[in-house]
Amino acid sequence: MARRYFGTDGIRGRTNTRPMTAEIAMRVGQAAGTRFSRGQHRHRVLIGKDTRLSGYMMESALTAGFTSVGMDVVLVGPMPTPAVAMLTRSMRADIGVMISASHNPFADNGIKLFGPDGFKLSDEDEAAIEAMIDGETVLAPAESIGRARRVDDAQGRYINQAKSTFPDHLRLDGIRVVVDCANGAAYKVAPEALWELGAEVIPLGVTPNGCNINDKVGSTDTHALQAKVVETRADIGLALDGDADRLIVVDDLGQQVDGDQLLALIAGAAARAGRLKGDGVVATIMSNLGLERHLWGQGIALHRTPVGDRHVVEAMRAGGYTVGGEQSGHLVLMDHATTGDGLVAALQVLAELVTQGKRAHKLLALFDPLPQLLKNVRFAGGQPLDDDAVKQAISEAEGALTGNGRLVIRKSGTEPLIRVMAEGEDGALVAQVVDRVCEAVRRAA
Repeated sequence: MARRYFGTDGIRGRTNTRPMTAEIAMRVGQAAGTRFSRGQHRHRVLIGKDTRLSGYMMESALTAGFTSVGMDVVLVGPMPTPAVAMLTRSMRADIGVMISASHNPFADNGIKLFGPDGFKLSDEDEAAIEAMIDGETVLAPAESIGRARRVDDAQGRYINQAKSTFPDHLRLDGIRVVVDCANGAAYKVAPEALWELGAEVIPLGVTPNGCNINDKVGSTDTHALQAKVVETRADIGLALDGDADRLIVVDDLGQQVDGDQLLALIAGAAARAGRLKGDGVVATIMSNLGLERHLWGQGIALHRTPVGDRHVVEAMRAGGYTVGGEQSGHLVLMDHATTGDGLVAALQVLAELVTQGKRAHKLLALFDPLPQLLKNVRFAGGQPLDDDAVKQAISEAEGALTGNGRLVIRKSGTEPLIRVMAEGEDGALVAQVVDRVCEAVRRAA
């Protein structure tokens, strides 16, 4: 059965349009609160958010929903998604909520839910909550309504946890770092953590106004970061997204480095230190074949999953892996976090920068990626991938790439986009097949 509310990463949409309304948010709070009220103890939910204007509205609505079914609410304000996951566990909350639409524009928002173990909810729990959203709610008696309170030291707790993943014997003295926080959830914690470790910090994207999150800043638009790294002669640039669960790096020459190179660096370091658990690394079908070949040369297997950090985490948990991630910069380091953590991943990169003593452009050029091209086609509705002309274009593209590359086409789980990616030895052929498929999808859309 198709889901009405939950997508690949919680509930997401344009604010004040279903399902991202205050009414639905309150119902989500009631449903999730009911689902996770287990046992006789006083139940608690922890709620964090990014810096979107609509976060105030969604926070209030969720608080009303949870308290109405008898659950106490702990509010931590603007915090990275991985901080919410960590605090949910450390504060013994029964459930955690992050209000964010990640890398999307400010007009969108979303609701991500975490279980008491700090991991995103199972399909079973999401399905149960979804079924309850439109059903009858059993409200708490007047004397059992929940209370809400704010925790003022949540940022410090997360900073300390993030810093604990950086080797004790290392410092960042003499390292000039430009950090772009996307005017999002990490605008305070990321610069502070880097400064405390000794770095010279040049901040970007740290002036949120409710409407500028991810706007020409952050991991999805690194132009400002690249320019600032070159201008200030920085050693490295770090770009987070709106909820700080992904990382893209810019080297000292101003060149962007994607998640595949970062995975190669972190996995290699873990393997040399004997900390790489499982028999390899987990990545998605979007990761470059160059990464797979590089890891294989290091004796490290690459295990692929469908797109989405949730799929990566599920495979890591099932196989006992400690390193995984996506080309987009979602890097999951299971020794340190239960979900993607941009700041923690950045600290592992910085640790290698200090340890190896190389300039960033040397450190982060671990393999030559195969030519790869990804394009997005926006559609208004319907199922363009079911169109006969689109199917024919896909079939022809796959035939052209047989033995020389691969084609990946998927519908985005968070936006009305069809993503078309091709990869192969022949860059001209890759561009040709992507353009042909995209044109067919545009006509069908």
